[in-house]
Amino acid sequence: MKIKLCFCLMACLFADRGNQLRADEAMWKAGVAKVVVTPETSMWMAGYASRNKPSEGKVHDLHVKALALEDQDEHRMVIVTADLISIPRDLRNWLQDECQKKYSLSPDSLLLNASHTHCGPELRSSKVSLYGAAAEQVSHTENYYNNLKQQILELVGTALQNLQPAKVGYTHGRAGFAMNRRLPTETEPRNAPYPDGPVDHDVPILKVESEAGELKALLFGYACHNTTLSFYQFCGDYAGFAQYDLETAFPGAVAMFMTGCGGDQNPQPRGELALAEHHGSTLAIAVKAGLLGPIRPVRGTIRSAIEPVELEFATPPNRDELEALQKSTVEYSQRRANALLQQLDERGRIPTDYQYLVQVVRLGDQATMVALSGEVVVDYSLRLKQELKGDAAVWVAGYSNDVFGYVPSLRILKEGGYEGGGAMQFTTLPGPFAESVESRIVDKVHQLMKKTEKMTDEK
Repeated sequence: MKIKLCFCLMACLFADRGNQLRADEAMWKAGVAKVVVTPETSMWMAGYASRNKPSEGKVHDLHVKALALEDQDEHRMVIVTADLISIPRDLRNWLQDECQKKYSLSPDSLLLNASHTHCGPELRSSKVSLYGAAAEQVSHTENYYNNLKQQILELVGTALQNLQPAKVGYTHGRAGFAMNRRLPTETEPRNAPYPDGPVDHDVPILKVESEAGELKALLFGYACHNTTLSFYQFCGDYAGFAQYDLETAFPGAVAMFMTGCGGDQNPQPRGELALAEHHGSTLAIAVKAGLLGPIRPVRGTIRSAIEPVELEFATPPNRDELEALQKSTVEYSQRRANALLQQLDERGRIPTDYQYLVQVVRLGDQATMVALSGEVVVDYSLRLKQELKGDAAVWVAGYSNDVFGYVPSLRILKEGGYEGGGAMQFTTLPGPFAESVESRIVDKVHQLMKKTEKMTDEK
């Protein structure tokens, strides 16, 4: 009897909290859609350089999901989340061009975010071939990627077609399984649990209801690598389990995960499927707890902007250094040296900068999203939430629009280690970045904040 009473009280609480988004609030329109993107064939998997064979089945399906929003002035925004390792830049470029042609959706009105699961398919056929995989696997990757582009394009269109009157609200919860992974040593940090390192345990939540009060979508985030698992089955890791948990708890709703600035954060403990399920349940509980707290109705209009900022690299290696690196006994060092020498031969120089995408999305006056490219470390989230602190909640996401490698803060760049520049050895970028990296990104965020503020003043 006590158990039944407890469930009844919880149901009443959720129902009462849902009524906080009252029918007399300013109405938006919202549409949601999702598509399964689990490979139908065995494929090379992403995320770990130690991969030496293709996938062996799945734990659960991978999805790409879309939330379309439209304000009363018919300004639109589409947020796409994906159970994938990354958003390649050419995918972002192709999608924004096609969405503009097919749906009249401007580039600043499209936000793409990857969960960064390390148990998903590799999207780059060039990387598969570098691993020494069979030609058949390279072909599988190319076919999958080409089909994926079309699937996401159609998904965006479906979400826009599904636009209906809606109520939108913002709240947040907290989850504690993320742990800093840069353990200090006498030389440079090593990849190991560091309980005293900086973390961001916030779980931002966007709640979307129909005009009648039916829950339609939950967009939520967390700043943590999606790396509980490293086996050969397709799985969304903790983020996938959290989405499945929420969609089971709220039938008919679409749960969408947006990765935060978790470049230097790992789920702890890790390494077992049961732990991925546990962390997913923990995150889902954090979302459910957030829904029990105050929910701020989102009013006003959508204002968005996206622009590149030039990030400088440190002085690149010269030809002699690269030719010496070619003789390395480490295979990935040889591959990187070959790739950079090819750039030097074809272009006459190695690139000295990277055009880095920064996006700001204001949802009324209640929530501001900052979407940063790459594997962004937690320092950015902590700093920007302080500097942009005001009436609107600040939601900082990494892994957005272009996931090409790690983006260190100045502190981490100076400390060195994997996120500070060591991970560049697994890319074809000259890296590491120059010491201006953090200031240039933060300055661009502030510029876009001012730009979107002017959009309000002009109305």
